[in-house]
Amino acid sequence: MQKDVNMGLAGSLTMIFLTVAVVLLLRSFYKRFNRLQKNKDNLQS
Repeated sequence: MQKDVNMGLAGSLTMIFLTVAVVLLLRSFYKRFNRLQKNKDNLQS
């Protein structure tokens, strides 16, 4: 009993939105992490 599920436009837009949101969050955390690492290096030297 297997059914084919058609996501349609709403599903596609939802997946695009979620992917973009995750990419933006990862980029933000990566930038913050790099900034913290630079500050730590500057304090040590």
